[in-house]
Amino acid sequence: MAACILVLLATSLLPIFGLKFNWVEPHWIAGLILTAAVLLHIVRAFTTLQMRNMWLGIDEFVTAASRELSTVSGKEIESARYGKYSVAQKVFHLAASIVVLLAIVTGIIMMIGIDTPFWERNPYFVSERMRGLIFVIHGFATLTSITMIIVHIYFAIRPEKLYFTRSMIRGWVTRDEYEENHDPILWREEDL
Repeated sequence: MAACILVLLATSLLPIFGLKFNWVEPHWIAGLILTAAVLLHIVRAFTTLQMRNMWLGIDEFVTAASRELSTVSGKEIESARYGKYSVAQKVFHLAASIVVLLAIVTGIIMMIGIDTPFWERNPYFVSERMRGLIFVIHGFATLTSITMIIVHIYFAIRPEKLYFTRSMIRGWVTRDEYEENHDPILWREEDL
């Protein structure tokens, strides 16, 4: 998914910065691959992954907010452990999901207006006004994706969170990292 998003961003933005090449075909191909990857991820999330690990409950959100407010007010509180993912990770995932789904839906609608091996273009599928709105939403998703990539990289290289980055690459956390950062009630050891 990450590779597809990077290809999509490169093929859409490099021509704007003056690098001229035939970008439309690799752009829609990467878009279709991203769509398939997202659909497979959704199916996998509902069939084999623990959805409760990613679900953000209101009580979890309120606890995290009160913890942050007490930190701002100068009160020292015990650093709470969380389940598999922190509230910040869950919120980021939700935002990324919305942005990527917006890009996919608008991209598919825009794709109907170009020739592909699957169909001939239909420039009249949507009205001109609707086409403009679709382009704006697609562009918004693009710019938001760039911002989210920058934020993702920033938080991935913070020294206190490097174990997250290592766990994304290797697919596991050490026993010490698990015991220090994760609540065994919220993320059971057998789910590791």
